[in-house]
Amino acid sequence: MNQERGILGRAVGNMVRRAVRQRFRHVLWIPPRQPLAAPCIFVANHNGWHDGYLMYHLVKALGLPSLDWIEEFGAFPAFAAIGGLPFPNDDASARAKTIRSTIRLMNSQQASLVLFAEGRLHSGPGILPLGKSLATVAKHVPQATVVPVAIRYRMGIHERPEAFVMVGVPVQSEGDPRDPTREALCATLSELDRHIARQDVSGNGEGFQVLADGTKDVNERWDVRRAPGGSQWRK
Repeated sequence: MNQERGILGRAVGNMVRRAVRQRFRHVLWIPPRQPLAAPCIFVANHNGWHDGYLMYHLVKALGLPSLDWIEEFGAFPAFAAIGGLPFPNDDASARAKTIRSTIRLMNSQQASLVLFAEGRLHSGPGILPLGKSLATVAKHVPQATVVPVAIRYRMGIHERPEAFVMVGVPVQSEGDPRDPTREALCATLSELDRHIARQDVSGNGEGFQVLADGTKDVNERWDVRRAPGGSQWRK
């Protein structure tokens, strides 16, 4: 399975990358401590409109082509070319079909899954109970590794918001994974918050790597001291 399928997939992928580059100063991440093998179920908190775009960057960086259930898939079905599948709130049969397709692709093609298991976008900061879809997929793809992923946004010290992503420790569970995964996700978010608190204004911080470049502040982009002959402005 390829993350970007054909010309349309490359076009949609470029759209996602362009959107992130334009809207954020940067996206920083803390990669997994150990390599991850497909298939994985990436369970992320869902507190920001751009969460899906950030997860797209993450699975691309990990080299783990993934599926993603999209509630408003009907508004932009081209997302199918980068792994999107429909998951409308008002159509139980469509959701069931997507779950069946997901299980089949995870078992037959080692596809991974990006899952916002809280079920809806919300402001946070708490984590909602995780839905039964996580348990269903984990039961039918027993070889899948459940991986918590924490996402935070910070606005205020730069012109554009910063985004931070952290891949947590895989969840060990022999039964229903929902409660252990929620606990692991909360722990990963707390750890990410500690890393963010230690980060300085320039973006340097313990353990962070650049997941996606963004757009610097206007004072950084237009700093005349960087231009040839710019020193004359300081005389």
